[in-house]
Amino acid sequence: MREKEIEQKLVTEVKKRGGICPKFTSPGFDGMPDRLILLPDEKIAFAEVKALGKKPRPLQLKRKRQLEQLGFLVYCIDDIAQIGGVLNEIQNCL
Repeated sequence: MREKEIEQKLVTEVKKRGGICPKFTSPGFDGMPDRLILLPDEKIAFAEVKALGKKPRPLQLKRKRQLEQLGFLVYCIDDIAQIGGVLNEIQNCL
């Protein structure tokens, strides 16, 4: 499955849960995740979306670690089957 298809499904599923999932761009700060996941009750996470079986580049992994060290949830999603579990985890975190 292509990255674009997975990304579209993520956006749709976030909307179904009452949230928004804007494209995240960060000029001058490469390697940031593709999407913000903003859900009700102040739930926020980042998502790097990849085509099925593709892995994040080293700089993307570095940014993931940086964001996690700041306390943010960061996910790499490469299959639509992951989306429900990711969103459940975000909604259930304190």
